[in-house]
Amino acid sequence: MAITLVNPDGLPKPEVYRQMSIATGSRMVFLAGQVARDADGARIGAGDLAAQVEQCYLNVGTALAEAGGSFADVAKLTVYVVDWTPDKIAALGEGVSRAAGRLGVVPVPPITLLGVAALGEPDLLVEVEATAVLD
Repeated sequence: MAITLVNPDGLPKPEVYRQMSIATGSRMVFLAGQVARDADGARIGAGDLAAQVEQCYLNVGTALAEAGGSFADVAKLTVYVVDWTPDKIAALGEGVSRAAGRLGVVPVPPITLLGVAALGEPDLLVEVEATAVLD
């Protein structure tokens, strides 16, 4: 695997993500922000943050499979959540956990979580952007 996830000494050690990824692979994949749409473009999880997070993560996994990789190759995520408030952390975690079960991975790469006013379409609650490194 081209990615090693670590929490360096001297930094906090969160359980839900790692502070740093070390990439040793030779091929980088930059994935556009993924939203809660299936392959046909149908909306998934209207008004349900956990369902939308799950679909976003699954879409990341699907895209990386096309490149010969998997979610385990993700070096960095950026997650955009509409109208973020700390009380949404449980729904975010639930969606990530469900996706992890379906993807067969522990998705803990470094993550930047950003609260935004809106996304590209009014029914979207979350968008997940990924950078991956493949051997």
